[in-house]
Amino acid sequence: MDGRIVQWIRSKYRGLSDDLSELTRRRWAAVEAVSLGRGGITAVSAATGLAHSTIRRGIGELDGDDALPFGRQRRHGAGRKRIALVDPGLQAALERLVEPDSRGDPQSPLRWTCKSTRRLAQELIAQGHAVSPTKVRHLLKEAGYSLQANRKTREGDAHPDRDAQFRYINRRVAAQQRQEQPAISVDTKKKEPLGNLKNPGQAWRRKGKPREVDVHDFPDPRKGKAVPYGVYDLSRNEAWVSVGVSSDTAEFAVETIRTWWKRLGQRRYPRARRLLITADSGGSNSSRNRLWKVELQGLSNETGLEIEVCHFPPGTSKWNKIEHRLFCHVTRNWRGQPLETYEIVVNLIGSTTTESGLMVHAKLDASTYEKGRKITNEEFTAVNIRPSRFHGEWNYMIRPNC
Repeated sequence: MDGRIVQWIRSKYRGLSDDLSELTRRRWAAVEAVSLGRGGITAVSAATGLAHSTIRRGIGELDGDDALPFGRQRRHGAGRKRIALVDPGLQAALERLVEPDSRGDPQSPLRWTCKSTRRLAQELIAQGHAVSPTKVRHLLKEAGYSLQANRKTREGDAHPDRDAQFRYINRRVAAQQRQEQPAISVDTKKKEPLGNLKNPGQAWRRKGKPREVDVHDFPDPRKGKAVPYGVYDLSRNEAWVSVGVSSDTAEFAVETIRTWWKRLGQRRYPRARRLLITADSGGSNSSRNRLWKVELQGLSNETGLEIEVCHFPPGTSKWNKIEHRLFCHVTRNWRGQPLETYEIVVNLIGSTTTESGLMVHAKLDASTYEKGRKITNEEFTAVNIRPSRFHGEWNYMIRPNC
């Protein structure tokens, strides 16, 4: 057959191939082959790459000898068999590799290995299953699997009075708000090392010009760390954050509450008699921290306020309102921004806003707070503390000594 004819058929096929289905492709090839006469099948096969048998099947369909039911591309049972039929044990072998514990195979060769589709396919081939990484991905999706990250939901053993404590805190906060008395939520955000370090998240920049930061995230002791301690007003959607430069201690925590009261609290609540504080059970404001209670006694004496404290049960810190009403928005506001200096940290915290009207005030606390400060029995005895009848270790009142 003349090479010019082959080239001519090839050019037509290239122009049509994207719009042809399996059925119309072989029938078009059949029409071209028949129109060329002797040697037509060979010429069309050379031009299109279709097999001779495919073109002959198309000719049979045109003649009516091998007609297909309406709407079908192939005869029943034609085409490559599904791998599940050819290899019925493949799916079970794959699931044993993906979930060795639940499938009763703790000695799986991939028990301690990253289970990528490539590694799964390699192991299945070693077991005698002919499968590709692409097919492994399809099989996993058909079985209901998908790529998923870890989810933080397990809090450990729950205290039997966990929910009762939540209800108690809600009642006390509601009572404070009805009486127009201040109720605040307090906590420390995680320490942030300063420097030109990568900060998770993305920020808008010109394409191809990302912010260049240090390759290694090793903290620089000369630059220090920022220690944000927050006070969130549960009634006014307003917060104060002191950014410390030394240690996260109970003294620093109470000093932040004192600063909030002087700068904001006493102006917002001129008739305040009692301050309610909701806090976690650990860290600098731990329910077992004696220094925390001694410092609160000093604040009570100084302000004349009764200070009521309600701690969340152990392992439930994420329920503290400050976590999802303040700190999560701070993290969002500085995403993709290297925290190079204390000034940058303070400005980014202070500029945090939300559509609900959150207002944040931030200031640097350059004082040094000593770690490991011990409280003597005499000092602790001087604390005018009155435990609640319901879990006094979590709920207590501290009144002025004078």
